[in-house]
Amino acid sequence: MTTQAPPSMSGLARYRVYLRLLARLQLDPRLQAKLDPSDVVQQTLLKACEKRDQFRGQSDGELAAWLRTILANTLTDAVRRGQAREGLQRSLEASIEQSSSRLEAWLATAGSSPSEHAVRHEQLLLLSEALAQLPEDQQRAVELKHLQGYTVEAISQDMERSKTAVGGLLRRGMKRLRELMDEGV
Repeated sequence: MTTQAPPSMSGLARYRVYLRLLARLQLDPRLQAKLDPSDVVQQTLLKACEKRDQFRGQSDGELAAWLRTILANTLTDAVRRGQAREGLQRSLEASIEQSSSRLEAWLATAGSSPSEHAVRHEQLLLLSEALAQLPEDQQRAVELKHLQGYTVEAISQDMERSKTAVGGLLRRGMKRLRELMDEGV
């Protein structure tokens, strides 16, 4: 059995946009004013680099799972340091896994061969990058609808926009997302 070399910082950096998406999905919007998801991801990647010799996985999927665990721990620590609200200390690791699962389900195919898993993993990273390129309001609407399972009505309330406006954001966002995915971002 061969073991994968410990991930390098440059190898870890390709997960930056994916991890930022997961962090943004987990942080309460009220906390995002005090806690920048990009800073949390930077801390996550630094911790991963420092602990890279502890990684025992052999696949990109295992590397992504390891990084999600470090992200959950980093978010938990950051929330504890800066938080005063109870309720915010929900299981971030479970929430991150749920968000990641929704992303993967969005890209899921019937097959499960190793090559199909690798392709789906690459698509997951590509989807994260494509989402990051959408205008902020479209990005928020698409994330709420497809990654957090909000209804159009709930998105309308959250974004303080009409249902018609939210529908337009979703249509334009999904259209642009498909274009970006087709282009390979």
